[in-house]
Amino acid sequence: MRSVLDVVLLALQIYVWILIASAILSWLIAFNVINTRNQFVATVWDMVYRLTEPALRPIRNRLPNLGGIDISPIILLLLIYFLQSVILRYIYPNVF
Repeated sequence: MRSVLDVVLLALQIYVWILIASAILSWLIAFNVINTRNQFVATVWDMVYRLTEPALRPIRNRLPNLGGIDISPIILLLLIYFLQSVILRYIYPNVF
């Protein structure tokens, strides 16, 4: 059972890195550092968007309008870190 929890923790950690990549990529696109007309950039952006948007959309719907600031990735990262902490402190030690 611990191996299943290890896989869950690894998947959560990979998703954290995908969220960070999504935030950095969105900044680079917004400041016109990289161009989405490039096929590779467009493909990577589409993949990252499709992976992160289903988790970020419900958070964005609940947040008030903050203008151009999007804090939904930060809230999702905090939720993921909380979930990892619960797994490591309470579930993992009690599983044999």
